[in-house]
Amino acid sequence: MGKRDFMASVAWIPSYVIIFVAPCKWGNQSMMLKSMTGFGKAEGVVGKRKYTVELRSLNSKQLDLNLRIPGMFREKELDLRSWLSDRIQRGKADLLVYYESLEVEKRMTLNIPLIEAYYHDLKEMTDRVGMPNPDYLNSIMRIPDVLKQENSELDENEWSGLMRVVEEAYKKFDTYRKVEGEKLASEFDLRIKLIRQTREALQEPIKMRNDKVREKLRNNLEELIPVDKVDQNRFEQELIYYLERLDISEENQRLETNCQHFEEELHGEASGKKLGFISQEVGREINTIGSKANDAEMQRMVVVMKDELEKIKEQINNVL
Repeated sequence: MGKRDFMASVAWIPSYVIIFVAPCKWGNQSMMLKSMTGFGKAEGVVGKRKYTVELRSLNSKQLDLNLRIPGMFREKELDLRSWLSDRIQRGKADLLVYYESLEVEKRMTLNIPLIEAYYHDLKEMTDRVGMPNPDYLNSIMRIPDVLKQENSELDENEWSGLMRVVEEAYKKFDTYRKVEGEKLASEFDLRIKLIRQTREALQEPIKMRNDKVREKLRNNLEELIPVDKVDQNRFEQELIYYLERLDISEENQRLETNCQHFEEELHGEASGKKLGFISQEVGREINTIGSKANDAEMQRMVVVMKDELEKIKEQINNVL
């Protein structure tokens, strides 16, 4: 959150409320959060070819893995897919493998037996009709199947070399995910702290609201009934009943507990799905507090908490 965003969020808060969000310092705690957005690229020379491997991913609810590899390695595709699936886990991911030859490579070969057969047939026909010195080769090369694709067989040594390049690309890809995950974790930590501190700031407006409700009810009652006719015990009972309907102490405590749970998971081995579930619980308590607020000051503070939570939810979609 930038300075402007933060100041805009808290500018309306009364002077009796002081909110301070300390800079995020993880100390020796290692953040395990990873983003689903990643990119890694590696190059390496294997045999007579230079291979380039690119691995990239975006957010997705499930793993959607697409491979584009040279045809000579097709029989290894399932092994490669399994290897990547275990590591990438979630996200829409693409692996691209392409190469350039460092030496001249034959891509097509002549089908010699077929050419010889066509030659004998054509020569026999031209001798029979008396055609002078025809260009047999030019005619034969236009016939389908006289050129055939060079069959590239799998070389295990070359495959092992390629896998080393794939592993290097994956390491860079994973590092990218960790760096992006640390950024997300810092943002989540900042926003959840603001929610907690806004929740704490609610305590004074709650007390002021209750006093205003008590005063308003008493004034309304005195307008209808003379003061000496008011049953004070009955009035207090009715007031307690009314205030209990506005009481948010349980929601307040559950909100704090859920926020603490969110922070604990954030500093541990958190997953995007788990953080998403906890954020839903946080939102449920904030909504209930808002529905019971019955006070403009409290409603404004609830809006701040909702706004920060919404920003958390938007980014949770990018967490692995």
